[in-house]
Amino acid sequence: MAIQEINNNGQGRVSYNKTILLSIINLAAKEISGVSSLCTNFGGAKLGKLFSTNYYEGVKISHNIDGLCVDVYLNVYADNCVADVACKVQENIKNSITSMTEANVKNINVHVMGIEFEKNE
Repeated sequence: MAIQEINNNGQGRVSYNKTILLSIINLAAKEISGVSSLCTNFGGAKLGKLFSTNYYEGVKISHNIDGLCVDVYLNVYADNCVADVACKVQENIKNSITSMTEANVKNINVHVMGIEFEKNE
């Protein structure tokens, strides 16, 4: 399934495969300092991954007439402020999507599923 946007000059359409958008979102979330990992084991994720094309390693998107709705499930390192990390993730995802595509982002929901402590080596 592809997401289509009308070209600015009205002469054509641009299509984005959902896997491209899912990859952009996944990478944008992982770029933020304080994000330990994306959570792949939230409620029913394994079944959702098998039966849904809207899910990819801790990222879920849906598209309607208003724009993209993004849900990101992640773990945060314990020595970071959860609210600050979530805000930075939202900003980075929005900036990444808008700079790489013409897709309109309606909302970005960040779900912190856990806190991880760094291992002493």
